[in-house]
Amino acid sequence: MDQVPGSPQEPQDARGGDGPQGCYRHPDRPTGVRCTRCDRPICPDCMVSASVGFQCQECVRGGSGTGHAPQATVPRTIAGGTIAADPRLVTKILLGLNAAVFLAVLASGAELVDRLDLLGLAFDPNRYQLVGVAEGEWYRLVTAMFLHQQVPHIAFNMLSLWWLGPPLEAALGRLRFTALYLISGLGGSALSYLLAAQNQPSLGASGAIFGLLGATAVLLRRLNYDMKPVLILLGLNLAFTFLWPNIAWQAHVGGLVVGAAVAFGMVHAPRDCRTVVHVATCVLALLAIGAVVWVRTLQLVG
Repeated sequence: MDQVPGSPQEPQDARGGDGPQGCYRHPDRPTGVRCTRCDRPICPDCMVSASVGFQCQECVRGGSGTGHAPQATVPRTIAGGTIAADPRLVTKILLGLNAAVFLAVLASGAELVDRLDLLGLAFDPNRYQLVGVAEGEWYRLVTAMFLHQQVPHIAFNMLSLWWLGPPLEAALGRLRFTALYLISGLGGSALSYLLAAQNQPSLGASGAIFGLLGATAVLLRRLNYDMKPVLILLGLNLAFTFLWPNIAWQAHVGGLVVGAAVAFGMVHAPRDCRTVVHVATCVLALLAIGAVVWVRTLQLVG
């Protein structure tokens, strides 16, 4: 009879009759470790630490056997997030949102761009009124993050998102990754609003992308991985930011700084109070962004 993954039946010996048996979920991985509750063989990827020995993931889901709730010993990411079956789900959703907005821009033309791009304060001759964040259009700080007008621009940003997003989403968990992306993008928008000319529009996901790049550097440092590839990539992107014309460097730098700071709080939080530290990190970042926006608004309308 064929072995069904996750069934209580033990798999056939992966090495023959004399070697250790294969993991109940991965029969091609011989292991000498067994679940302390059901006695099934488990490989390192399937074992969960218990008060005594190791348990398989099915026994953990059914009840930890330690007096705690079943979720207490569920495998977690380095940041404390749950391990998802699809570590690219949020990345795919973000790609879809950016693509949908880009198609809407192609269909509607410059009118949609003028209403959604990041703009401090300017006179709109089409509506005969002042427009911009300083006029209460706060949504521009967010909508500009998903707005692209040229094919090379969105192509470069989405390729970067597809490359940087999944590893971070897998390491942080979906909720933390979503928070990292959005707060990084807001950080880029806030610094651009503060330092750019008040009537200079800007758009694009670059602030959020640079936030992911900064977070990747922080994560690799936390895991003691080789930093050279990401540092080289970061250096090239910063050089491109400051040397290429018509680049909103403020958004890039703001996203990079905020993304690195938020990621640092997420991956270095003590295990016993991770959630509190993560929430506090995100709240502090949002408060700092709000303070920057408030100061700039006072400058423009005062």
